[in-house]
Amino acid sequence: MTATSLDQHGLVVSCPGCGQLNRIRYERLLDPPRCAKCGTALSLPSTPVEIGDDAQFDALTANAALPVLVDFWAEWCGPCKMVAPELVKVAAAGVGRWILAKANTEVLSRAPQRYRIMSIPTLVLFQGGREIARQSGAQPAGAILQFIGSNVPDR
Repeated sequence: MTATSLDQHGLVVSCPGCGQLNRIRYERLLDPPRCAKCGTALSLPSTPVEIGDDAQFDALTANAALPVLVDFWAEWCGPCKMVAPELVKVAAAGVGRWILAKANTEVLSRAPQRYRIMSIPTLVLFQGGREIARQSGAQPAGAILQFIGSNVPDR
């Protein structure tokens, strides 16, 4: 497994072969990524990726070639803590088909307001730069996968 973070242009993934950091541009998430230094195949994230700020949120949801499932959560939220291990399962099941991102409502200021997040956890599914579905409350991985499947056609 490689470490993954976000910036305003793409996912930043460390190469499992040489350790080089590589940016996979959001628009190119459907292309098989390779390390720019050694040519090793890179994997898309198999765990949820933390969104650090509103600019990263906007760039990811607007430009990602894959659907993006955003978990709006907060550290103090009990149900958010309960659903976290289920989201790890969902992220692992969706490698190469969707990106699962976590948006801490205590850190992001604009996105939770803009999308009228009234309760947490709330999962919002984005595709092509727009919201296509949402569901609130803690759910098991199977229910979350069903939610994604009913809103995103399988490629």
